[in-house]
Amino acid sequence: MQNFRDRLLQRQALVGTFVKTPSAIIAEVLGLTELDTLCLDAEHAPFDRLALDGCLQALRAAHKPALVRTPSAAAEHILNALDCGASGVVVPHIGSAVQARAVVAAARFGAGGRGYAGSTRAAAYTTKTMAQHLADSARQTAVIVQIEDIEALPAVDEIAAVDGVDCLFIGRIDLTVAYGAASPDDPVVVAAVEKICAAGQRAGKPVGMFVPRLDEVAVWKQRGASLFLLASEHSFILQGAAALVSGFREG
Repeated sequence: MQNFRDRLLQRQALVGTFVKTPSAIIAEVLGLTELDTLCLDAEHAPFDRLALDGCLQALRAAHKPALVRTPSAAAEHILNALDCGASGVVVPHIGSAVQARAVVAAARFGAGGRGYAGSTRAAAYTTKTMAQHLADSARQTAVIVQIEDIEALPAVDEIAAVDGVDCLFIGRIDLTVAYGAASPDDPVVVAAVEKICAAGQRAGKPVGMFVPRLDEVAVWKQRGASLFLLASEHSFILQGAAALVSGFREG
């Protein structure tokens, strides 16, 4: 069976959602879906280390690839997510190749890189050999850097070219806010998204993004995007409740 990183690098069309609730039960339920991946949003939701650990445990038990959007690019956040068993990390606010190289080092074992412990879930609690854990991590860990700041745009080709960066993820809403635009459809925002997609294409790197509407997916696939993290379990709950109420009142 292909792991998530293989599918990402092959630029297969992948769809996932953000998880905003730090609950292993929510993760367990979403693990029963046909989503290609789930992204635990530790940047914008109240995931402490224990909640993150519990959600990753539930998703690994369901054999569901799990990404973690880390609170920051700090090495300890990347280390914790991967040691707990994440399939990869989405690291926010990457603005330069120097930052991207630091993220790659923090996510990969090697000189000056990720600290090693054989007692983690990722290492199967000492039941994997060091050689096997190192090999599995190198093959399976997806490193996704998020481009969401105006200042990152002049450096986007350099960021995309960093060895070990597996995917560029576009923070379209953050770009909208940064530009002071009225909506993510503003031409200046769309131009920035197109620029990031083009940089990914030139570097041969996958591109991921959030889009506010499903009818945009086909458009951005044509521009090179293949990973789509859409909506969240919060929106599923709200939409489900609204559909129930609407159906009840119309019945």
